[in-house]
Amino acid sequence: MYGLWRPRVLGGWRVPATGPVILAVNHSHNVDGPMVIGVAPRASHFLVKKEAFVGPLGPFMRATGQLEVDRSTADRTAITRALEVLAAGGVLGIFPEGTRGDGDFAALRAGLAYFAVRSGAPIVPVAVLGSTERPGRLIKALPALRSRIDVVFGDPFEAGDGSGRRTRKALDEATERIQKQLTAHLENARRLTGR
Repeated sequence: MYGLWRPRVLGGWRVPATGPVILAVNHSHNVDGPMVIGVAPRASHFLVKKEAFVGPLGPFMRATGQLEVDRSTADRTAITRALEVLAAGGVLGIFPEGTRGDGDFAALRAGLAYFAVRSGAPIVPVAVLGSTERPGRLIKALPALRSRIDVVFGDPFEAGDGSGRRTRKALDEATERIQKQLTAHLENARRLTGR
């Protein structure tokens, strides 16, 4: 990542040095996930759509610990593997919007709340800013080479209400709390970086 672009990492120290952690990353460009994987202070395992595991990229992504997920169904294998990462004290990366979009955390899917409440792992909000500002001259699908991309890590927070409940109502309430935290972090990141 540092060879192709100029990432500026802010708040990396906020990621707990040990124990399970969930990175909740906004997603507006294909490079957002690889950028966070490349600059995060700890090795991370991202849930990635199965369509990305094609050609030589598939074995590479599996070898680096990324987790293939079928978004068309409740992928039990992916869910089990993600919970195993957290149970082992690892870092799980999630795009809570479920797909690429405006990257504003406007519409969250329930997966993030489920993993956070089920595992008890804190969530660290992550804002990737600048990946969509200038397309490259040679490869339009990538940001311009040597352009600055900001990766801003926020303060960890707990998604649950402390009761340990995992009911549908508890997950819906956790999703609301998460959305407020992620939206506030994104606003702070934009102010901090001027983007």
